[in-house]
Amino acid sequence: MKKSFFKIIGVSTLLATVASQSFAQDAPALVPTDSVFILNSLLFLVGGFLVFWMAAGFTMLEAGLVRSKNVTTQLTKNMGLFSLAAVFYYLIGYNVMYPLGTWMYDGVISGIWGVAILEAVGVTADGADDYGYAATGSDFFFQLMFCAATASIVSGALAERIKLWPFLIFTIILTALIYPIQASWKWGGGFLDGMGFLDFAGSTVVHSVGGWAALTGAIILGPRIGKYAKDGKVVPIPGSNLAIATLGVFILWMGWFGFNGGSQLAMGSVGDVADISRIFSNTNAAAAGGAIAALLLTQFLYKKPDLTMVLNGALAGLVSITAEPLTPSLGAATLIGAVGGLIVVFTVPMLDKFKIDDVVGAIPVHLFAGIWGTMVVPATNGDASYLTQFTSIVIVGVFVVVTTGIVWTILKSTMGIRVGEEEEIAGLDISELGMEAYPEFSKG
Repeated sequence: MKKSFFKIIGVSTLLATVASQSFAQDAPALVPTDSVFILNSLLFLVGGFLVFWMAAGFTMLEAGLVRSKNVTTQLTKNMGLFSLAAVFYYLIGYNVMYPLGTWMYDGVISGIWGVAILEAVGVTADGADDYGYAATGSDFFFQLMFCAATASIVSGALAERIKLWPFLIFTIILTALIYPIQASWKWGGGFLDGMGFLDFAGSTVVHSVGGWAALTGAIILGPRIGKYAKDGKVVPIPGSNLAIATLGVFILWMGWFGFNGGSQLAMGSVGDVADISRIFSNTNAAAAGGAIAALLLTQFLYKKPDLTMVLNGALAGLVSITAEPLTPSLGAATLIGAVGGLIVVFTVPMLDKFKIDDVVGAIPVHLFAGIWGTMVVPATNGDASYLTQFTSIVIVGVFVVVTTGIVWTILKSTMGIRVGEEEEIAGLDISELGMEAYPEFSKG
């Protein structure tokens, strides 16, 4: 009798277990609030330090593509711009980008220190951490890296002839005001977001902004001495170390997984993690597509592959997929990146025809590929509109060109932004810093 009773209990338990498992497959799993908060915050932090690693990538890329007599200056600029971005995005930029209320009114006393100010004067604001979503500190850390990356884009394009301190002053204004203002229009819940503009991780908000700022600066600054001959021919100026430049691109490639994957902004559910995995895969596919396209096209056009074009082709593929890395298939992501690689190969010589000197190819990579990536979003995401995407690109472009143009012009007329002819020929390492990266070698 007891054996029969236990058999009945055992069968009932088994049936109940099977039924509960079947139900669990049909019903969404409930993740504890603590776990969601922890996982989302962890995504921001891990994504943030991957994007931070991109600072090393930009630095190595630039150090490899400039001549040896200017390497120390590029290293110094990148150390300076990141550190200044960290301070001024904290003091001003983050508060402008994520206001507590209407930006024009409350934005100046919002964000991290804004909450403390409001509470100090007796005004109760919402909690600094949205419990159940993510820690404010993790969000600030993640967003800061995007802001700093925007300034890094400008650094390489204007290399080998711009003065250090005017560039760093420009960086302060870019990271404290120009970048955060336009970013608030999309990521801060502003009017571009209300229009339906889609830019998942920043093909426009980050990359084209850096590209527009670099283009404006390059035009006002002028080309390097000897870059364009009197008869109009382009004189190639090889970089000092293609091995370091290649390392820089692989570092950037790695950091981009945090750039795009972290922009999912949530890791507290099975669906979010599945989306992040697709974002990683599409990001990688686009980079590979861009590199292969540049490799094949330079072989076809010049009868030999061009490594610098292949490097920038990979970066252009990454920029191209950044506006929408989730919805494309792997094949579509590869093609989107491949078009970015083709864009680089065609637009580098186009800039030379206009005598716009971009030392590292930042404008073709970040501006032109950024525009392409933003415009192709509706092809894979039905929620996007071609008209809205184009309108938003124009609005951001006009804003950045006008504001950066004003800043560059003021700096040029007051401090001067370009070193003298003798200093440029001798190299900025000696004239600006008095130290060389490769003192045992002759100047390149």
